[in-house]
Amino acid sequence: MKKLAILLSAVLISGSLSAQKATSDNPYSLEGIINYDATNGISWDAPELRVRYFVNDNIAARVQLGLGMGSTSDNFYENADGTGAVGTMDASASGWSLGLGAEYHLAGTDKMSPYFMAGLSFGGSSTDMSATNTDGTMYVADMSMSSDASMSSMGIALGAGMDYYVADNLYVGLELAFGWMSESDKGGSSTVTAGGTTVTTTTPEAGGSSGMGIGAANAAFRIGWRF
Repeated sequence: MKKLAILLSAVLISGSLSAQKATSDNPYSLEGIINYDATNGISWDAPELRVRYFVNDNIAARVQLGLGMGSTSDNFYENADGTGAVGTMDASASGWSLGLGAEYHLAGTDKMSPYFMAGLSFGGSSTDMSATNTDGTMYVADMSMSSDASMSSMGIALGAGMDYYVADNLYVGLELAFGWMSESDKGGSSTVTAGGTTVTTTTPEAGGSSGMGIGAANAAFRIGWRF
């Protein structure tokens, strides 16, 4: 956190003498996130990218896209010393999010552009798993498993934020929003084969959960370029 604060202060100081807020002559902006964690320190992280189009000096439309995926692979050995036959389990997960919104920018100052925002968000995620010669905890000969599941989400948000221009067209900023989010279980299936018998179970689509809350950048700040 201390390193992140030092970096942010340096960025602000370095451009504060000459920077000026952009105008509608620069209608597009593209932004990501600089983050900090105790393991990796300061890092550039862009799981989501936001593009804005300024209709005029006060009104901007925005699109935000997030994509993520990951996978794991585990081995389970027949013998404790790692010899003999091997069982494997592979799992993967992926997700996406899409946000559509609008901003109304106030007059602010020569460098700061405060704004109000409203937006809609949509998303989805899925998981897949397959295993051979294992029950997921240890080696089991002639046993196999597979499964899949998915979820979807939808939300709305109202909030406020600010862009602070530290150099011509280069800005940093924060945003605070109050929103409602609903998640739905889209169902899935699982298959287990053991002892020559196969059992398949299907999980039907089911209702999910919803809730309201306040969100803001935590140990992070937005950084963007307007062009």
